[in-house]
Amino acid sequence: MTYSIGEIADLLGVAPSTIRFYDKKGMLPFLARSNGGIRRFTDTDYEWLKIIECLKSTGMPLSDIKNYIYMALEGDSTLKARHELIKKQREAISKQLAEFEEMRDILDYKNWYYETSVAAGTNSIHADDTAEKIPEQFRAAYLKLRNKK
Repeated sequence: MTYSIGEIADLLGVAPSTIRFYDKKGMLPFLARSNGGIRRFTDTDYEWLKIIECLKSTGMPLSDIKNYIYMALEGDSTLKARHELIKKQREAISKQLAEFEEMRDILDYKNWYYETSVAAGTNSIHADDTAEKIPEQFRAAYLKLRNKK
């Protein structure tokens, strides 16, 4: 099955201009065009575009994504390099996820802090808080906020 740029954009949840941008940046070397020069997308092109969107969402620079695409089109001789590129990006995402989890824990603590303050009508109920007085599930975040290391 083939898709127009509008149809493929809808499937991906992006604007058609995003796909045109990728094409202008040379990131769609596999893309076929009709005799009139109109871009025609296949299911395989959709998969490529999903990978591009995934890598872009992870913060991978467009130049690295383009490099990945060209390496993939070269074939098996680039397997190791592609694996290293993906592995590096996966490690970066794992680090970001850990940072987000820490941020979420701090927000969970602050959420508890404000819920209890609102229920009491004042945040002075926390004036003499110590780690031992903080519920266990929020204690690590409480300590992180107070630890200046």
